[in-house]
Amino acid sequence: MLVYPGFDPVALELGPLKVRWYGLTYLVAFAVAWWLARRRAAQPGSTWKVTDVDDFLFFAMLGVILGGRIGYTLFYGMEFWLQDPLYLLRVWEGGMSFHGGLIGVLVALALFAKRRGRHVADVFDFAAALPGIGILAVRVGNFINGELWGRPGDVPWAMLVDGVARHPTQLYEALLEGALLAAVLWWFTSKPRPQWAPAGLFLVMYASGRLIVEFWRLPDAHIGYLAGGWLTMGHVLTLPMLLAGVALLLIAYRRNAPSGNRTMA
Repeated sequence: MLVYPGFDPVALELGPLKVRWYGLTYLVAFAVAWWLARRRAAQPGSTWKVTDVDDFLFFAMLGVILGGRIGYTLFYGMEFWLQDPLYLLRVWEGGMSFHGGLIGVLVALALFAKRRGRHVADVFDFAAALPGIGILAVRVGNFINGELWGRPGDVPWAMLVDGVARHPTQLYEALLEGALLAAVLWWFTSKPRPQWAPAGLFLVMYASGRLIVEFWRLPDAHIGYLAGGWLTMGHVLTLPMLLAGVALLLIAYRRNAPSGNRTMA
């Protein structure tokens, strides 16, 4: 058993300005995604220009931030919003939903695709390999903040938190939804794949990791388990992702349509 060190969530104080580790993890996420996108765009045969990446990332950032906050408020924080109409704007207090962020990104990238005359499937496929390292970074930020802990456990790597040994489910998610997803998707998209296949694989991998970890992760205290002492809001929001991902993979390999992200040989 390990003892949770109790990190200071504030990385740097500049007078009244407090820079939090959690906010820095989002900067890391966007910076790494931008770097990876420019690398992929610069590869021979890519139909993307490196200058396209900057606009692409701008749309994606708006989608993540707006969708993540609005999604968290709707999925997990409605009672707080009803008590405080400004709760939606209090981003600095924490509270971002991956599922809301995903919806926000899908909408934002669909708008980007329309503006640039690209097939929306190609834009989603291009994006699929980019967020894994960012997800890893943000989950480490959750760990530093001391939030999203798991159930009590007696595994050797359990963390002693307030006198209770708990599963460090933030780190489980960092490995499954972050590191593993990043490695597999980067390898998968390094070769031509049918249209919709990368997007489908992203949904399947993220959803599989999240659904597994949800069996150990504690639900938000003000929501609790939805049924059976195990079903969480995370399960409910993630299962459709898994089904959609499987459907996209089936469609992709049945149609076998070439990706518009690469020029035809």
